[in-house]
Amino acid sequence: MFQDREEAGKLLAEQLISFKGQKDVIVLGITRGGVVAAKAVAKILKVPLDILVVKKIGSPTNPELAIGAIGPKKNVFWDLILIKKLNLNNYQIFAIKSQKEKEQQKLEEKLRLGKKPLELNNKTVILVDDGIATGATAHVAQKYLRSQKVKLIILAVPVIAEETLNNIKIYFDRVVALEVPREFHAVGQFFKYFPQVEDEEVITILNRR
Repeated sequence: MFQDREEAGKLLAEQLISFKGQKDVIVLGITRGGVVAAKAVAKILKVPLDILVVKKIGSPTNPELAIGAIGPKKNVFWDLILIKKLNLNNYQIFAIKSQKEKEQQKLEEKLRLGKKPLELNNKTVILVDDGIATGATAHVAQKYLRSQKVKLIILAVPVIAEETLNNIKIYFDRVVALEVPREFHAVGQFFKYFPQVEDEEVITILNRR
């Protein structure tokens, strides 16, 4: 169990120390919780930090159940197996996709305050989140990063569900995970202190990068 997101980030940095000070490396934190861990990683590795704004797409019938995710530049990932299982129609999918695209764009504008994203072309990206359950956000994040023609994508997380890791590891050049439990109910169960990360905290971290 981790004390908090910052401690988790420091432990991740220990596993990534070979990247310390490398000029072509960028750390990206998946909003919101991943940004806190990413800050610790970037500080120890002495490399630039930026954010990657992703919004989960909840089921129309159960918003807590992620059926996909929206990333920058309208990149989208759908869990097609789950969508079929829930018997969702195209109208429902289109409606919620349009809504989440607007939410993602609005959140990115709010968090960046006019700051442009760092250039990712031909960079090695260390993609950090505070934990991964289903993998929807990681999927859409790597899809966006591939579209930006990055050199390598290293996924770095304190904890990831074993089944999810087996399903998504082929999409990344390397995965660094500190804990890979078989029984996984929620990311927060692996942290002693796991408060909600507010927009203002992300803005502060980004302005101090």
